[in-house]
Amino acid sequence: MRDNGRVNDAEQIATRGSRLHPRVTSFRSRRGALTETQQQSWDRMWPQIGRDVGAEPNDEPVDVAVWFGREAPLIIEIGSGTGTATAAMARAEPHVNLVAIEVYRPGLAQLVQQIEREDIPNIRLLRGDAVDVLENMLAPDSLTGVRVFFPDPWPKARHHKRRLLQPPTVALIANRLQAGGVLHVATDHAEYAEYIASVGNADPHLSALDWDSPMTHERPVTKFESKAHRVGSSITELIWGKIRS
Repeated sequence: MRDNGRVNDAEQIATRGSRLHPRVTSFRSRRGALTETQQQSWDRMWPQIGRDVGAEPNDEPVDVAVWFGREAPLIIEIGSGTGTATAAMARAEPHVNLVAIEVYRPGLAQLVQQIEREDIPNIRLLRGDAVDVLENMLAPDSLTGVRVFFPDPWPKARHHKRRLLQPPTVALIANRLQAGGVLHVATDHAEYAEYIASVGNADPHLSALDWDSPMTHERPVTKFESKAHRVGSSITELIWGKIRS
C-alpha cells in the first residue's frame, strides 16, 4: 500500500503462522529506526493503543468496545502511513472509534507521537497485514466504514496481482461492513481508479452511495496528495455503501 503523504509502498510474500500457501500481499516489510523520542512515546503508548498483527495471541478477534472503553461506530483505515489524515479525521469525528492499520513502524511511531501530544482518544493502531485483520480480527457486519487512501497502484501489468483492491478483498470488506456502511477509496492513478471502480461496481453487496453516509468523506490534503496535484495528477474518489437488505 502506498500512503497518503507517506512511505508505504511495495509488497512481500506473507509467511505468518501456519499458512501453507503464502498470499501475495500489497506491501513489503520495511525497516526503519525510531528516533529516541519516538521510541519513548512508543514505549509509553503502544501497550494501550497498539497491537501487532500475527503475534499470538494478537490475531484473535478484537473486542473493540473493551479496547476503546466504549461502544461507538467503528471505522478502519487501511494504510495509514504517518497518520496525517488519520489524526485529522479522528479529531473531526470524536464520536467514532478509528482503527488505523499500517505495516511501517516509523510511520506508526509518528502517529503515536501525535496521539500522545494532542491527546486524541479515539484512535487504535494495528501493525500488520490488513487482509489478516479483516479475515481474523473483525467480525462480519461490524464496520461502519473502511477507508483506503492512495493504495499502491502497482502500475506494471505483471504486478497487478499485488494490488490490494482485488475482488476477493473488496468482497471481504463488504462482508465486514454493516448494512449501510461505507467503503471510501481515493487514488491518484487513473488506470487503477478504473480498475477499482470496476471491482466495486461488480460486487453484489455494494452500490453507489445514495443515502446519508454514516461517516465524513472529507479528507485533509497531505504532502503526498499535494505532490500529486503539483504534477497534474487528478484525484479520484470512489464511495460505495453496503446494500441494505
